[in-house]
Amino acid sequence: MTCEQARWFSETFAQLVRNVGQAVLGKDEVVRLVLTAMLAPGHVLLEDAPGTGKTSLARATAATVQGSSTRIQFTPDLLPSDVTGVTIYEQSTRTFEFHQGPVFANFVLADEINRASPKTQSAMLEVMEEGRVTVDGISHEVADPFMVIATQNPLEHAGTYRLPEAQLDRFLMKLSLGFPDHASSMQILAGAALRDRSSRLGPRIALHAVSDMTRLAETVHVDPAVLAYVSRLMEETRLAPEVRAGVSIRGALGLVRAVKVWAAANGRHFVTPDDVKHLAGHVWLHRFVLESEAEFDGVTAQAIMTRILREVAAPQARQQVA
Repeated sequence: MTCEQARWFSETFAQLVRNVGQAVLGKDEVVRLVLTAMLAPGHVLLEDAPGTGKTSLARATAATVQGSSTRIQFTPDLLPSDVTGVTIYEQSTRTFEFHQGPVFANFVLADEINRASPKTQSAMLEVMEEGRVTVDGISHEVADPFMVIATQNPLEHAGTYRLPEAQLDRFLMKLSLGFPDHASSMQILAGAALRDRSSRLGPRIALHAVSDMTRLAETVHVDPAVLAYVSRLMEETRLAPEVRAGVSIRGALGLVRAVKVWAAANGRHFVTPDDVKHLAGHVWLHRFVLESEAEFDGVTAQAIMTRILREVAAPQARQQVA
């Protein structure tokens, strides 16, 4: 990536952030993280209390890109075929035809994903990782680009099914919106007549441009010292005594892809150790599996990640060549 390309990337990224920010007020940092995941590319899990704007953020992100979007309301009686699609025998043609499910879209909003049974949740695993669905032994490619934005409520656990670690690992980031600040709350209340702000958003970028930005972000320079820093952090998550299972190589690869996009979004054609520090928690915390004794003692993944970032020395800054 050249300096000129980095400036174009940063300006385009800022336009996307402003567009989504019209629907999700006062949450520019979370919006930037979601868009970073989109361009990495990867999927996002939004975990927060009801009424914080999780669905609005997902809809606004989809509306910003000129592509198709679907919404799946996960319930205990939802079947895997309700997500992926089903093969039906057509008597008129005497052939079996595949009828696509809602997962065949550029943006899939999986609302309250933890309310579906584990069998239905597992139907999302293949499509999230490989971008295809296999039904009756036949693979069907989904749209490109493809992104799943899932939501779940951490407060009410009655009738819910905890996402298994294998599925959590498919999400590039796990984010939380939180409640808006006072100024944003006043602005939201003043526009109470507008129930869905995302419905007024228009696309700011075409689908092919998303793919172009993704390929461009892949050319961001990552110094071998920064890669070694990521590898060292990954190893430390596995060696921590409170952690039963640390970050996988998939998680490390996801972090590298994410920091490349983050650097380009900030107008740089190279990654710095600060980029890694800023995104490590968002990309890795949901991948930690803590020992039961540590959880009982109140140890959190955030505390472990903070300690690792403090103890592992970051590579020294060096002069970057344009």
